[in-house]
Amino acid sequence: MNNISNFVHLHFDRPTEQLGDIEKRVLRRTHERKIISTDVNEAFSAEATFGARVADGIARVGGSWSFIIAFLAFLAIWAVINTIVLATRAFDPYPFVFLNLILSMLAALQAPIIMMSQNRQAERDRFEAAKDYEVNLKAELEVMSLHQKIDMHVVTELAALREEVGRLNTLLAGKGA
Repeated sequence: MNNISNFVHLHFDRPTEQLGDIEKRVLRRTHERKIISTDVNEAFSAEATFGARVADGIARVGGSWSFIIAFLAFLAIWAVINTIVLATRAFDPYPFVFLNLILSMLAALQAPIIMMSQNRQAERDRFEAAKDYEVNLKAELEVMSLHQKIDMHVVTELAALREEVGRLNTLLAGKGA
């Protein structure tokens, strides 16, 4: 654990106790040499309730061109049936009061469902941002660790070279005398 404390001190400029849960989890996973990245879609979908999945489905359908075109076709058919086909016995004569009621009820239900889906999308964005932060932090720590290893290797090589130069100087000084 002392090795982790040194690592934290070198790279975070604050004690381990002051790190957040995410930083501690990333450090632990880095120390264990385990992958931290996950499939965000799968992880987020696994936590979805039935109501959340229904809201997403309704928002996906209600916000599509196929829904808009189908709904326009429905409105046109409604108007044609109630003005031309059933001119004398229309079940909803012009100005289409019953259709207005249906549209109002649809809007009253669809708006909060779409808002639920938008809230869920905002949660998903926050979840994804947190996962991105974890992966970026781990990558940054790994790069720092590699830099440290390379620096240690360079220092070791320089020490070996200095020792070799000293040995060669001693040999040359011995031959010149």
